[in-house]
Amino acid sequence: MKMLFNYNWAVRDDWYKWCEGVSEGELLAARTGGMGGVLQTLFHIIDVEWSWIRLLQGKDDFQENFELYNTLDKVKKLDAKFKAEVKEFVLAWNGEMENRILQLRESDGSSVIFTWGEIMRHTLAHEIHHIGQISVWAREIGKQPVTANFIGRGLFQNEQG
Repeated sequence: MKMLFNYNWAVRDDWYKWCEGVSEGELLAARTGGMGGVLQTLFHIIDVEWSWIRLLQGKDDFQENFELYNTLDKVKKLDAKFKAEVKEFVLAWNGEMENRILQLRESDGSSVIFTWGEIMRHTLAHEIHHIGQISVWAREIGKQPVTANFIGRGLFQNEQG
C-alpha cells in the first residue's frame, strides 16, 4: 500500500515537471473527460486523496475551490500542504487498519459502509485513472506523456531498506 502511494506521488511530481513546459492556456483548457483540464484534474486528484484520508482520521471533509488554486504553483503548494497530512497517515498504515469501518451518511439520509482498506485502494486507483486521462491529453497537444512505469523508479528498493 505504502509503495503504491509513493508511486502515485512520484508520477504526480513528474507531471508537475511536465506541466512546466506547457502553456497555462493548455493546462487550463477544457478537455473531454476528467475534471475539466490538466490542472483541474491534478487539483482534483490531490483534493480527493486528502478528503478520504481526513474522513478515515475522523476529521471534517470539505472541498477546496479550484478557482483559488488555478495555477501550477498554487496546485503544487496545495499538494505539499495536503501531502504532509496524507503521508503521515500512509506511513503509519498497518494491517490492523485494513478492516476498520467507515460509515458515511448519504444526502438522502441512508448510510454506506466501507472498510479502510477499500478506501485506500480506491484512492490509489482514482489517481491512476485520472493520470491516464492526462496522458491522453498530453498526446492530443503533441507532447510526450510522463511514463507510468512502476519499474525503474527505485520504489521497491526504497521500501526494502
